Amino acid sequence: MPRRTATMLASTLMLIALLCAGVLIPAPYSEMSPGPTVNTLADHDGEPVLQISGHKTYPTDGNLNMTTVRVTSADFRMNLVEAVYGWLDHDTKVVPHDTLYPDGKTEQQSTQENAEEFSQSQESAKVAALKQLGIPVRSWVIVSTVVKGTPAEGRLHAGDVIKAVDGTAVKQPTDVAKLVTRHKPGQKVVFTVVPAKDQAAAVKAHKTATTTRDVTLTTKTSDDTGPKRAIVGISAGTDHTFPFTIDIKLADVGGPSAGLMFALGIYDKLTPGSLTGGKFVAGTGTIDDNGTVGPIGGVEMKTVGARDKGAQYFLTPADNCAAAAKDTPSGLRLVKVRTIKDALDALKDIRTGNAAALPQCTTKG
Repeated sequence: MPRRTATMLASTLMLIALLCAGVLIPAPYSEMSPGPTVNTLADHDGEPVLQISGHKTYPTDGNLNMTTVRVTSADFRMNLVEAVYGWLDHDTKVVPHDTLYPDGKTEQQSTQENAEEFSQSQESAKVAALKQLGIPVRSWVIVSTVVKGTPAEGRLHAGDVIKAVDGTAVKQPTDVAKLVTRHKPGQKVVFTVVPAKDQAAAVKAHKTATTTRDVTLTTKTSDDTGPKRAIVGISAGTDHTFPFTIDIKLADVGGPSAGLMFALGIYDKLTPGSLTGGKFVAGTGTIDDNGTVGPIGGVEMKTVGARDKGAQYFLTPADNCAAAAKDTPSGLRLVKVRTIKDALDALKDIRTGNAAALPQCTTKG
């Protein structure tokens, strides 16, 4: 066999071997790509995304689109060829697998966590919108979750209202941890609670629950990665009752990042006139009960998805601005927001044609 032919054959076989190895060798990465974007002011799968009854609503126009990121599943095992292709593809992002699924989290666990965060974001969006409108909302601190194998298991239950800890009134969820960690592990702490079933009955009857009971727990030492401290094994959250019904109908979406856009959609439906001026506005960001907008993951993918759908403006959490501004899709204007009020002020500038006044994102933030 001529030397030239032998060399070409050997090179071809080596290339084939490398390609086969690339397909077979697993890479510890996952992939993120632009996901669906949905107009919170419109219908989705045949029904309105935002459904409000018991209060006057007003016609809306334009778009207030929430955005999403599509990610590979926890069980997906990317190979080296797929990883390289993802790195070269402008509209996808390859990230370490543990970034999306830390500590060996399963697909089921991730889905459950995302569903819980999505549910909480809906509640906070309602509260933030109504507070901005000056509509009162009743709120109270509850047991959000109980950790298995801890002192609280079987003694406290999800939905129990926490009125006090050691006789000190609880006004917000962070109060609970502060009061518990005043103790040393092994000391007793007394929770004054309204049982969840009594609270549910009172809410249904439009009354205030008055039945309380004291639950004494013995604290234990924390076993997480944080500083050692006394714990009882619960997380505290907030529950609310609203003066009228607000339903958010959007399936197959998880996580907390749609909070801001839900809040703006609710605000728009409850106020006369157009909030967007007919413009196509998209955005992202968590929101808390006080209307503070927080950062999210995958902002670069969300801006791509928004622009592909026709968005002109993108409401961007201030802490995501630097990342989003590094590669902004052509024709999309990033608008920096820290609160729901910032977003409402920006929408006023957008609908009145005063875009020059909009706070812009830069690579510095």
